[in-house]
This record gives sequence, C-alpha cells and structure tokens, in this order.
Amino acid sequence: MSEGDQILKDYLICFEKLVNYVDYFVVNVSSPNTPNLRSLQEKKPLDELLYTIQQANSNFNKPIFLKIAPDLSSSALDDIIEVVLKNRLTGIIATNTTISRPDNLISDAELKSQTGGLSGLPLFEKSNEVLAYIKSKISDSNLILIGVGGIHTEFSAIEKFNHGADLIQIYSGLIYRGPWFCKQIKKSILNAKN
Repeated sequence: MSEGDQILKDYLICFEKLVNYVDYFVVNVSSPNTPNLRSLQEKKPLDELLYTIQQANSNFNKPIFLKIAPDLSSSALDDIIEVVLKNRLTGIIATNTTISRPDNLISDAELKSQTGGLSGLPLFEKSNEVLAYIKSKISDSNLILIGVGGIHTEFSAIEKFNHGADLIQIYSGLIYRGPWFCKQIKKSILNAKN
C-alpha cells in the first residue's frame, strides 16, 4: 500500500468510527506538528482526499469543513477554494497555527528554529488576511467560513466577522480568558448589531 493510500485509509477509518457520534467533521490538513500533513493542502492530493471522504459521506450527509494553514500563498488558496467547491464541502476553517515566527515576538535563535505551530495573538493578523482573501473569492457561494486564530478580546472576535467569518472558534483566548469569555463575546456582538 502506498503512503497516499494509507493516508486515505486513515482518514476513512476516523470517518467511519465517528460518523454516528458527531454533528460535523473537520478535515485537518494543516497541523504543522504532524510531519508532511501540510502537503495534503496541495491541489491533487487534497482533491483525492476530499472526494474520498465525500464518497464515504454520501449516505450520511454530515457537514464537512476543511481546516487550512495561514502560511499559504494566494495561488495555493485559490487551488484550495477550487477543490473545496468542486467537492461540495460545507466550509473552510481559517486558520490553524502558523510556522512563522514574527521578529518582534522572540529573539532567542533556538526558539525561532522550532517547527511547531504558533497560536494565539501572533496569529491574528495572518489568519484575518487568509479569511478576508477567501471571502473575497467565494462571495457568490454558500460556503461557510469559520474564523479562528488570535481571538483574545471581544473586539477581536468582531474583527473576525468583519473579515468574512460566518462563525468563530476560540482556543487560546478561551484558556486565558476563561469560559465566561464566550458570553462576553456574545454580548459584544449583540451590542454591535444594535
């Protein structure tokens, strides 16, 4: 069995084991902490993966989202959008963690050479750029965009919506601000609408 076949098999095993227990699936091809996973964001392997998952999903019709990296070029994002639309996914989650290390964040050479994903506030602008770019390309589709990355205040949550998000996810902000952070965001969004 080739490596590509094994990858498809692994995703299908996860799908089959979880399909009766979940409301939706996220196909994560963007974690920098899994060796070579981000290569699945390339057009051909991504198309094959999403087609295979949608075939398995044909009897279930679960919503399927694709989670992408913030470190992609415009042409790579264009390819991803094309493949997502072709395979009729529900939406895109923009974005996972970044492999970049902003100069103003750290000065230690050893820290700069680490390859794991960087999350939280340093990811905010980069993920917003990806979100806005995708939104500008899909404005006439029903694709749902979920914004994630660097949401640390109620105002940064609103910024995700301003950049095109239909929904948001919170990770680091929830850890640092606590579970009441969700209520604060909701209140701010309602106040902003009035």
